[in-house]
Amino acid sequence: MYVEQYGDGPEIYLAFHGWGGDHREFAPLAARLSPEATLHSVDLPGYGRSPRPREESLTAVANEVREYASGLGKSITLIGFCSGAVIAMMVAWAEPARYKRMVLIDPFAYLPWYFRIFTAGEFGRRAYQTTFASAAGRRITNWILQKKQTQDADFMAAFSRVDHAVTHRYLEWFARFGSLEPYRVLSLPIDIAVGEHTFAAVRKSVCDFCALWPHARTQPLRHVGHLPMVKGARQLAELIFGVSASRRARLSASEKKVRSS
Repeated sequence: MYVEQYGDGPEIYLAFHGWGGDHREFAPLAARLSPEATLHSVDLPGYGRSPRPREESLTAVANEVREYASGLGKSITLIGFCSGAVIAMMVAWAEPARYKRMVLIDPFAYLPWYFRIFTAGEFGRRAYQTTFASAAGRRITNWILQKKQTQDADFMAAFSRVDHAVTHRYLEWFARFGSLEPYRVLSLPIDIAVGEHTFAAVRKSVCDFCALWPHARTQPLRHVGHLPMVKGARQLAELIFGVSASRRARLSASEKKVRSS
């Protein structure tokens, strides 16, 4: 499994991209790391530079991630964006003592009906190919999503370079994910960041997560939709790493001064 590492600080962050993405989704955050942080950005099995999953299930995917995490020690902060929130939950649930915090960014708690369509047998596979695997389908879908989001993000760009057999299988796995109830036991600190202009399904998911974990804190991301990594990078960096831009600059300057003395 391929993992891109940013920074070399003692505080460890392990990040999971959303459906159709890869480790590069977190590059804008990596540019805003605090000096104390190291960010490990994963290409989930089958995405980016990672080979396909060893077994055909989300559990197998989570197990591969856990194998990697076992080499990072303890006190790890998990970060899950979009459907990557499900992976973060599964990893934390399997070995809660290893993780000190979880951050979910514009997360889905369930697969909405408009994605379930693509898991309906042969009809679903053909609909998926038309929508995501063809350039014309991606342009039309992106135009529709932009109208719903009132922003200029290119939602479909990633689907021009993915393994469509893999992304379709992930949809089928998410469709069978089941109840959130087993994850109620998670007691680690949880922060949930939600875009101001995100999808209704994400807003409902955040409500579901807050009902599941009353101790979770929610943070609105102003002026962004479901793809917050660029326009919302500053807000996310402050939430995740706890370092504002001005303080980060001071810390970096202090570090350089120490090294030069």
